[in-house]
Amino acid sequence: MGVLSQVVLFPLAPVRGVVWVAERVRGMAEEEMCHPSVLRARLAALNEALESGAIGPEEFDREEDRLLDLLDLLERSGGPGGRTRVRRHG
Repeated sequence: MGVLSQVVLFPLAPVRGVVWVAERVRGMAEEEMCHPSVLRARLAALNEALESGAIGPEEFDREEDRLLDLLDLLERSGGPGGRTRVRRHG
């Protein structure tokens, strides 16, 4: 990048910095939301919701399938905690 380009684009530097930080925060949040321990906690909460009657069996099955699919995807991709064995009952 030439000196003239740097001078012209200098006013945009703060915006590019904010975008960079926002992308990093989003990436970290996505990684944390898909961490196996978080997914297992969500499965436990889902079981409690079913047992308490807060959700019905259809909603439980749909959400359980989604969470187990995410865990399976993490296992296959070697993502965070990717070595975790997921056993699907049912």
